[in-house]
Amino acid sequence: MRNNDLLDENRQLRRKLKAYETNASRNEQKLRRFQDHELQFISAGSAHELLEAIFSEYRAEFHLDALTLLLIDPEYEIRRVMENLDITNQSHPDILFVDDAAPLQAYFNEHYHPRLGSCNESCYLFLFPNTDTLPSSIALFPLVRQGKLIGSLNLGSYEPQRYIQGVATDFLERLAAIIAVCLESAINSEKLKLLGLLDPLTGVHNRRYFDERLEEETDRCLREQAALSCLFLDIDHFKQFNDNHGHHIGDLVLRDVASLIKRQMRSSDVMARFGGEEFAALLVRTDKQEAMDIAERIRTSIARHQPVDAAGQPLHITISIGCASLVGNPDVASRSAAQHLLQQADKALYIAKKSGRNRIDYLLAETFDLMNQPA
Repeated sequence: MRNNDLLDENRQLRRKLKAYETNASRNEQKLRRFQDHELQFISAGSAHELLEAIFSEYRAEFHLDALTLLLIDPEYEIRRVMENLDITNQSHPDILFVDDAAPLQAYFNEHYHPRLGSCNESCYLFLFPNTDTLPSSIALFPLVRQGKLIGSLNLGSYEPQRYIQGVATDFLERLAAIIAVCLESAINSEKLKLLGLLDPLTGVHNRRYFDERLEEETDRCLREQAALSCLFLDIDHFKQFNDNHGHHIGDLVLRDVASLIKRQMRSSDVMARFGGEEFAALLVRTDKQEAMDIAERIRTSIARHQPVDAAGQPLHITISIGCASLVGNPDVASRSAAQHLLQQADKALYIAKKSGRNRIDYLLAETFDLMNQPA
């Protein structure tokens, strides 16, 4: 009897040992997978690569039904960086933003521990607004830097029991901490790049950025045989304006004008301060008629705008605009076409100023004139 008892006990111990070994092997494999993703996140060379690693590879590897990244962005800084990288709501619908930290903080305790389980419909809609089928269980991991909540990594499952309180989350917490560091680093890196391409007074892009984008957009225009239009915009009598009212008011006017121009731009367009009181804009996939319509909206909005001087007196500002368009031709050298487009817009601006100012003039940048010119 005792021998049988010992044999049964031995078998139970062997089964337990086998279960422990199997569990340890699974954990080792899981740890290795997490470590692989950690290395991917850390080695990402750009925000694009980091987001690809999170939303494509990580999501596929762990069979996530829903995954969102919610970021706190009260000053619109992160969104501005993302827009500059062409990371939009259309291309990345699972990147979410809130202006205020309070709604997100409400989901965590004061120590920012992960939250697992289920929640009400408003919670699901807040965290997974673009998911066709709402999750049945969620795991929310706070992204914290220097004791401050900067966002959350949100996982969702259609299985009610996948994420429940008490489930070990050590690996995921570590992963979320690494994502927070990598995300902050990537955004700060892009901010530094962006600062080198921005005009410090007006906050719009500078000429260096415009020149880079001019070549890119001209090349695309010619390759795709699409339309591309360019606007040159110059504030009328700005030197006289500066002399009469002082540079402080002149700077105010430059900022106002830049803001008014930018309001008429689409996300695909390129707008920059070209120098002094002169601005330039590239209107992507835009022909003459649409470009002239946009130019007229800009001219009208500036003519109607009335800032005030130091004495509170209204200031009358007008702008002259030169417009030129290029029709795509794959046989044309892109650099020559880009220079010609810019020259035609500049000539059109000269005509507008000579013809009385506060007006728009147009010149076509003919692509057949550029045939056989060197790149």
